[in-house]
Amino acid sequence: MRLTVLGGGGFRVPLVHRALLEDAGDPAGRCTELVLYDTDRARLDAIGAVLAHQRRHRTGPAPALRVTTDLDDALRGADFVFSAIRVGGLAGRVRDERVPLAEGVLGQETVGAGGVLYGLRTLPVAVRIAERVAETAPGAWLINFTNPAGMVTEAMDRVLSERGLPGRVIGICDSPVGLCRRAARALGADPDRAGYDYVGLNHLGWLRRLTVDGTDRLPGLLADSAALASFEEGRLFGADWLRTLGALPNEYLHYYYFTREAVASAASAQATRGEFLLEQQSRFYAAARPDDPEQAHREWERTRLEREGTYMADSREASGGWERDSCDLDGGGYDRVALALMRAVARGERTTLILNVPGRGAVPGLDGDAVVEVPCLVDASGVRPLATGPVAPDQLGLMLALKAVERAAIEAARSGSRRAALRALALHPLVDSVRVAERILAAAGLP
Repeated sequence: MRLTVLGGGGFRVPLVHRALLEDAGDPAGRCTELVLYDTDRARLDAIGAVLAHQRRHRTGPAPALRVTTDLDDALRGADFVFSAIRVGGLAGRVRDERVPLAEGVLGQETVGAGGVLYGLRTLPVAVRIAERVAETAPGAWLINFTNPAGMVTEAMDRVLSERGLPGRVIGICDSPVGLCRRAARALGADPDRAGYDYVGLNHLGWLRRLTVDGTDRLPGLLADSAALASFEEGRLFGADWLRTLGALPNEYLHYYYFTREAVASAASAQATRGEFLLEQQSRFYAAARPDDPEQAHREWERTRLEREGTYMADSREASGGWERDSCDLDGGGYDRVALALMRAVARGERTTLILNVPGRGAVPGLDGDAVVEVPCLVDASGVRPLATGPVAPDQLGLMLALKAVERAAIEAARSGSRRAALRALALHPLVDSVRVAERILAAAGLP
């Protein structure tokens, strides 16, 4: 089985590689060849050295490894394609953050005006990738990690559906699984034996039920202040607000529920998240020696731990300031979801995963083509979203508003329409004025 990673020189690629090396499942469905594609050969070489160190310490068979800067060469013959690109690099992310902050509104990678700007820049490239997959690897499963994941997945799904390949693109995010597992641990339950009722869009979802042995344990968790204070989302949102909601929100909803605090924290910080990562990763890629795998891996691991420890630091600062738990610093999440997805499809190992896919009626109030983030049944036949039942009005309202933003951005990317781009920015709930949206669009240099 051949796996191709687009953005193969990306910092988190070793996490995927580590998961492949730890795969002890049926050899018949194991990855036998890993192809890394990137437009930057120096980044490929640095990450290749990190992977070489991991392979020296493997416990099982390792897939053959190949790197390339030719997209079609990377795609040809692939069974699975992971798309993990960052159009414009981290310098682009910094602009996405700083331009909105200068207008007093949130600048963030996937949320608010920053997320829209990132989407407008990324979508044309994502559409081209989907077109090349349809042409050169029509039998492949396209797994999208690229943010904004829901928006990008929907744009890619449109391309593949138009070419007779519906349902072949699946979006992955590690935020839902992280929330679910932390909540289960707070109850003293085994996360792998619990059931989760989760509904939303990417970076806009809610855990509504958590069942253990057939009993919904979420009400008990919400009533237990000490248990809520033991994990990230409980500290981030506070026990009173979580009880008021009657659900556990995805961490990114902090930007919606505590907007003023989040903007103030970001504006007062010495650096945005993008600036921090740009400086940090520039140091790593400059320091990593392709001819010394042990040194490259040591630099990568040090940088990774620093990265994980500072994740969403602005929101943690805005909610009182607290450190992440050691169990949340492992870095595993989306890579493990991806491996479980591959196992289910390639080996028929049926499982339920929270994924970003067209809802096909699973979420009442949203049309069937809308990409949603919900539990899905996955097996050799593919992915089937599970019906969620009625959605609370406040949750559905936010989902509808954000879906309109996503679709306006997709329209703008496909048609070049400035009006659609302005609509995507101005209609976002975290952009408080059409004039602000116009200035952001002009300052970002978009047509």
